[in-house]
Amino acid sequence: MTGWLTPEEWQAVVLSLQVSGLAVVCSLPFGIFIAYALARWNFWGKALLNGLVHLPLILPPVVTGYLLLLTFGKRGAVGHLLDQWFGIVIAFRWTGAAVAAAVMAFPMMVRAIRLAIEAVDPKLEQAAATLGASRPWVFVTITLPMILPGIIAGTIIGFAKAMGEFGATITFVSNIPGQTQTLSLAIYNFLQIPGAEAQAMRLVWVAIAIAMTALLLSEWVAQSVARRIAGK
Repeated sequence: MTGWLTPEEWQAVVLSLQVSGLAVVCSLPFGIFIAYALARWNFWGKALLNGLVHLPLILPPVVTGYLLLLTFGKRGAVGHLLDQWFGIVIAFRWTGAAVAAAVMAFPMMVRAIRLAIEAVDPKLEQAAATLGASRPWVFVTITLPMILPGIIAGTIIGFAKAMGEFGATITFVSNIPGQTQTLSLAIYNFLQIPGAEAQAMRLVWVAIAIAMTALLLSEWVAQSVARRIAGK
């Protein structure tokens, strides 16, 4: 692949994988927790939390990116504190692209995991609790193994969404080659250059190959986990 792609194109591919991987790994624990809370707990503000989680799916991605810029930019409430206290700058960095990708992928990840949790019979968890198991132990030993296919599906869906993220990313971190230019941004950039359609098409095929590989891998892993759980 390195011989087929130019160094600039290969850099965009690697950066996209890096951004998407970090986005999924960092948001997955929160996704599992939020999904479990929405599926199992009743609390004040549950509808509000559900709305906030799914808000990035409804808002235009540019709006989400602008809100991230207002929050995590150098002059933003959080971004200013991170810069002053820890010397951490997120806006216009590849880490900012990961934040934007995570925010956009989070709703889809949570939804997939929540559906898996809701499919688990609560009576199984209640039976384990009556035998003296604590709530965390019930989750680890009963719930978690049964929802693994849903977690895998949510992870892959989140990864695919992160790989394809465009609007929020370009608004929050711009389109800087070698720093924030992901696969989607590189394709967009080539489409703005006359005669660069071939470069854009190469990256399109790479994006399709990565997406199909991820989907096939997730299906295989999910089926393997499901067979193991069923004892086959």
